[in-house]
Order: sequence, then structure tokens, then C-alpha cells
Amino acid sequence: MTDSSPVLVVTNLDDPTTDLVIEELHGRDVPVVRFDSGDFPTTLSFEAVITADGVKGFLHTPTRTADLSRVRSLYYRRPSGFTFPHLDEQSARFAVTQARYGLGGVLASLPGCLYVNHPHRIGDAEFKPSGLAAAVASGFRVPDTLFTSDPDAARAFIKRRQAVIYKPLSTPLYRIDGVSCTVEVLEVEAGEIDDSVAGTAHLFQERIDKVADVRITVIGDEIFCVRIDSGLLDWRTDYSRLTYSVVQPPPGITEALRAYLARFGLVFGAFDFAVDHVGQWWFLECNSSGQWAWMEPETGLPMVAAMADLLERKAAS
Repeated sequence: MTDSSPVLVVTNLDDPTTDLVIEELHGRDVPVVRFDSGDFPTTLSFEAVITADGVKGFLHTPTRTADLSRVRSLYYRRPSGFTFPHLDEQSARFAVTQARYGLGGVLASLPGCLYVNHPHRIGDAEFKPSGLAAAVASGFRVPDTLFTSDPDAARAFIKRRQAVIYKPLSTPLYRIDGVSCTVEVLEVEAGEIDDSVAGTAHLFQERIDKVADVRITVIGDEIFCVRIDSGLLDWRTDYSRLTYSVVQPPPGITEALRAYLARFGLVFGAFDFAVDHVGQWWFLECNSSGQWAWMEPETGLPMVAAMADLLERKAAS
């Protein structure tokens, strides 16, 4: 008998990674209810009560209804967020907070649900200082890093090292002339630091003299390790220059991956490493809702199936 317990998928409309996973789940006759938080309240509604057995109630989309007490897993990807454009600024701010703590709180409290990943745990892991602290505690090798708003501290940090890069602490939507842009990882010189640094917080990090990058994607119990050769400081700036090869992680990395994810309560993570000239792996970051599916056709790794297994809650064979 087919299990009617649904998988909830929370993401925006334009998410090709999710499209692949949902197609795989549909092929397995696993029911899926997909929605975006930005759909609320126009085409998304819910009702829920708290009982001795946890949250009970229903969530309604234009084509699906999910019994919240029977959700097997929730795939939290990249929802667009709550918006109320028809309201004035103050009323919209109030409505957004009510939606976040109401619907958001219900979705974060589903009984017996496997979260990939839990939205609260994603939030915790998105803080780069916390991520680097967890990486050190987990046993990874981490480049020297400075978080600061002090121009003098930034200059001194750069002068003491052969090469330093600047990295954004977060990547919100940034538009120039109406075009969405990415704040790049760039090398920075001490002479480029001016008093504008005092205007907010910044991340400066020792640049690893690398020969390659590695992306490790952890999906439940499965670990997919891919070397990326590009010759670029930031390989994400030009995918056309990337070449891929499947590799095995060196001793100690697998244990550190598990320790890192456990510290944040995560079951999925996209880890980035730099490999230096003597073969040492340096932890750069872990994205708890990162992209990964584009590597499957490049490598043949069964990553979509692994994610579907996890969401289906299918035991590893």
C-alpha cells in the first residue's frame, strides 16, 4: 500500500534543483506539496491547533491539501519570503511578522517530520563567524580570518599576510541599474582600505594558494565529493571554465563533516574547500541550503536519487 504521507517542499517558483527532486519523487509515487511562503495569503492558507500529540491541521494550495500531522519530511530550500504589497509599510511590517511567527512557527513544529534542513537550524548556520567556529571545533583546517569594522585592524591584518581576500558576510539581493548582481570574493590590498570600512562589519580572510577547489555535498548518510578545477579565485563567477572529477576525501574529513553538521542539527550541507599545493584541504564555508544538482550530469553521481531517498525517508540499502 502506498504511503500517503506527503513531502512538503518550500521554495520559490524558479528552482531547477527542486524541480529535479520533485520529478524523482513523483516517479516513486511519493505525494508532494510544493509552495512558496510568498504565496501566503493569496493562494496559500492554513489552519492548525496544538494538541498533546503536536501540531494538527491542514495547509492548502490551489491544487493540494496537506495534513500537517502526517508530513513525512519538509524540504526547505529558498522561499521568496512573506510580502504584503497591497498594505502600507507599517501594516505590511506587522503582517509579515505575524505570518513568520504564525505559519512559519507551525511549519517549524511538525510532529515526526524530517527537516532538510530545519529553517531555524539553517538560520543558525548562516552566520559565518559561527560556521568558522564550528569548523575549527570539528577539526577542519581554517584560514586566518578577521571580522571587523575597524579600518586599522583590517590594514594590519592584511599587511601581516601574503594575500588576503574580502568576502561578504551574507549575500542579500543587490541590484545595480535594476540588474541583480553578486558581490564577488576579491583579493584586497592594505592600501585599498579606507574609512568606509567603519560603516559596517566585514570579513577578511587569508587567501589560500590553491591548486583546486572541492565541493562536498552531504545528503543524509551519503557524501558526494567533487574536485573543481578552474584557475579562478572564485569558481562561481564563471561556470564555463570549470572541470569536475570525483575524488575521495582525505583522512579525517568525513568525521569532521559529520561533527560540523551535528553541531547545527543539519542533515544536508554543501561544503567548500580549497586544496593547496601540498594537498591540504582548507575549509571555506558550508551552505546549509546550497545548490548541488548541476554537478550530477557533470559527474554521474546519483545526487537527486539520494535527496529523494532522504525525503522519502527510505532506508539506505
